[in-house]
Amino acid sequence: MGVNYFTEEQVKELEKNPYVKKVSNKSITYAKEFKELYWIDYQNGIQPIEIFKKYGFDPNVLGAKRRNTFTERLKKQTQRVEGFKDTRKDNSGRPSTKELSLEEQIERLKHKNKVLQQENDFLKRVRFINR
Repeated sequence: MGVNYFTEEQVKELEKNPYVKKVSNKSITYAKEFKELYWIDYQNGIQPIEIFKKYGFDPNVLGAKRRNTFTERLKKQTQRVEGFKDTRKDNSGRPSTKELSLEEQIERLKHKNKVLQQENDFLKRVRFINR
């Protein structure tokens, strides 16, 4: 068993927090609102452990590593166009099974063509360098 798993009591306690979207014995998913509030407080110089306490989390239950990785993940999310939105649902990696319109098909083919052209250019450069 892993070191940082939540006990059943801890899971039940975390589920009561309004800023928790989902929690299991292995992981916790925070609500977008919490991420935004956390980031504002973090930018104002408040320490992460204090921010978690402020919004009803027990920092000892979460653990230092989980708190630190959450902060690092938020720093990366601020750079994204989507911001703090959870994009896991949108980026499943599975091919789309829905019927595409003609415009969507053209856009996908244009994108695929551009990627293939870049790949060919790269291979040409590699062959030229190896000569």
